[in-house]
Amino acid sequence: MANEHAAIIAVLVATIAMFMWGRWRHDMVAVGALLACVLAGLVAPADAFAGFGHPAVITVACVLVLSRGLQTSGAVDVLTRHTLPKHAGPTLSLAALVGLGAVLSGFMNNVGAMALLMPVAIQLARRLDLPPGRVLMPLAFGTILGGMTTMIGTPPNLIVSGFRTLNNAGGFAMFDFTPVGLAVAGVTFVALVGWRLVPARKQAGTEGFETGAYTTEVRVTDDSKAAGMTLRDIESALDEADAQVVGLGFAMSCA
Repeated sequence: MANEHAAIIAVLVATIAMFMWGRWRHDMVAVGALLACVLAGLVAPADAFAGFGHPAVITVACVLVLSRGLQTSGAVDVLTRHTLPKHAGPTLSLAALVGLGAVLSGFMNNVGAMALLMPVAIQLARRLDLPPGRVLMPLAFGTILGGMTTMIGTPPNLIVSGFRTLNNAGGFAMFDFTPVGLAVAGVTFVALVGWRLVPARKQAGTEGFETGAYTTEVRVTDDSKAAGMTLRDIESALDEADAQVVGLGFAMSCA
């Protein structure tokens, strides 16, 4: 085996080991692996950072910005409020949740779609008295399947399209993957049958399940309980729900 092959295998094994260890952030490990390849002579210094200008990388960065905008603007909250049934049973509720996750992941990052819908999934599990895993796992599969339907839904689709463009074979359009990647059968199976196959853990409650920090927008109407309360009173009331006010906005109307 040539020295270059041995060096590549050594860097690859060390990178995978660092990923599994989790001591350092994944981006730091990836940059360290790139620098190790440069120092070992496996990658030319002039080409070390050429990948950052690849169309796939730029598109993924734009999709992440879009995902963040959808999260902070509260657009997903409005969408889930009008899409998910409020008083339906487990089958219909999970079908709506998984379908929504599949649609969102077709136009944004799969992980971002999953993260945006996780709080909704936890609330749904609590309402239906289901183990969190029976809601979260179908949602995870739904976002994975939905990401295959468009060019920007998953990075491999972008890489394949970019490779074809570089070889003058013509890139793929936005919905060229849809006829092949549209996994209606898969999403239907996960939503109707698959969630029943998820093992039910002994602890069915959602207490102690950490979903992280999420931001949502609340409008105080004239007949709201918060109308007339001071900011200190509102923050005291929110302490019981482990929430806090991060910003205030005022709406003005013209007669």
